Amino acid sequence: MAQAHITAKKQHDLQQQYTTYKNSLQQLAQKIGDVEQETEEHRLVLETLKPLSIDRKCFRMINGVLVERTVKDVMPALETNSEGLKKVLDDLVKQYKRQQEDMEKWKKKNNIQVVQQ
Repeated sequence: MAQAHITAKKQHDLQQQYTTYKNSLQQLAQKIGDVEQETEEHRLVLETLKPLSIDRKCFRMINGVLVERTVKDVMPALETNSEGLKKVLDDLVKQYKRQQEDMEKWKKKNNIQVVQQ
């Protein structure tokens, strides 16, 4: 009886830990998708602005406020933001892979076999 209780508790703890790993991976994947989308938007805007005259008027959203600038003013900020997003994306991908490796090690250590994913 006591052995069955311990086993049931351990099984419950393992299930909770597995769920935690899966949720963490899912959240990271969501963040990666968001950053990829934002990076793509920056790339498209940069491609659109490149052939234009540097004195041409353009608009930029800053903290929810649309402000008028010139292409010359906006391009450096967009390039800086784009580079920053690429670094964040690389870091998130590394973090995701590391988390995935940790989960695989944990599954092997605890002899976990997933019936349905």
